[in-house]
Amino acid sequence: MIDRPFWSRKIQETWKRASIVWLTGVRRSGKTTLCQSIPGARYLNCDLPRTASLLEDPESFFSSVKEPVLILDEVHQLSDPSRTLKIGADEFPRLKILATGSSSLSATHKFRDSLTGRKRSVVLLPVLHQELSAFGVKDLRERLFRGGLPQALLSPRTDEGFYSEWLDSYFARDVQELFHVEKRSGFLRLLETLLRQSGGLAEPTSLARSCGLSRPTIMNYLEVYQLTHAIHILRPYHGGGRQEILQQPKIYGFDTGFVRHVKGWGELREGDLGLLWEHLVLDALLCGVPDSQVYFWRTKQKEEVDFVIPAGRDRIHAVECKWSPRGFDAGPLRAFRALHPSGRNVVVSPSIHERHAKKDGKLTIDFVPLDLLAESLDPPV
Repeated sequence: MIDRPFWSRKIQETWKRASIVWLTGVRRSGKTTLCQSIPGARYLNCDLPRTASLLEDPESFFSSVKEPVLILDEVHQLSDPSRTLKIGADEFPRLKILATGSSSLSATHKFRDSLTGRKRSVVLLPVLHQELSAFGVKDLRERLFRGGLPQALLSPRTDEGFYSEWLDSYFARDVQELFHVEKRSGFLRLLETLLRQSGGLAEPTSLARSCGLSRPTIMNYLEVYQLTHAIHILRPYHGGGRQEILQQPKIYGFDTGFVRHVKGWGELREGDLGLLWEHLVLDALLCGVPDSQVYFWRTKQKEEVDFVIPAGRDRIHAVECKWSPRGFDAGPLRAFRALHPSGRNVVVSPSIHERHAKKDGKLTIDFVPLDLLAESLDPPV
């Protein structure tokens, strides 16, 4: 079992704010393994009929739990999971509860109570850059190629069938069971289109035309992808500049391996690496900032900053992702700072091993390795 201390700490810290932690993330991201690594815990798999029997009388069951931590894996499989969790939180506050599922808790139709004030969420992302050594990955390109789902990353060789089988399982278990989406082919066709276009601007009408789906269907499916963590939708940041784009979002797929797979790349060329690196940087940002607080910036003249993060009144951090920082063009940062002057300017690259700063006119630009990105932003994310 591979130790994942970043996520273990995150769960422990989240318990300080609420007695229920909702651990979510895409299928096979390692939620069950992470749960089973938590010391002093009683683990229950809610997929099993005997677990449902144990929890028919939640009050009696909770009274019998002697461990300080109770883990309810795949808790949505219970007939009334919100009632079970509510009783645990309200009547047994000494007990720390970790419940897991592959979608946002409020999206699951079985949850009649959103457990407001009783729970906090932790979204488990694919294997992070800082975790690669623990997984025995020495070549960053291997992580970009295979992606960050542990099974794919740890396999002796790349198995393209894994990605196809995952998509089938995702639809059957996470989508059809929870959201009752009936049109499998259209749903997966749109998802594969989004993965193929990952990191680019998206427009529902164009997606509807290319996928043969109605615009309302596109909007419905996009919400399902978000709730099941299959995509990240980033909105454009704007502060009133007439040339800033206001509406069209960017959509990123959840994992570099799936982006690479649907693009049909049997190998990675130099020109492919920058896009996939951008996904890894986004994951690092999302560890500390919700999707809704990470933006991108773009003008009608196509000047663009990869990611921007509001950090207080009139203070906006700008993050640029470069596979190689050689010959870095600070023009887009200068254009951004002409409209939004306050905040950190950060360039993050795998070829940077020590943090250092450079001047470009009036701009100070920090060049940082990915593992130091969080501390290079203030307040830290």
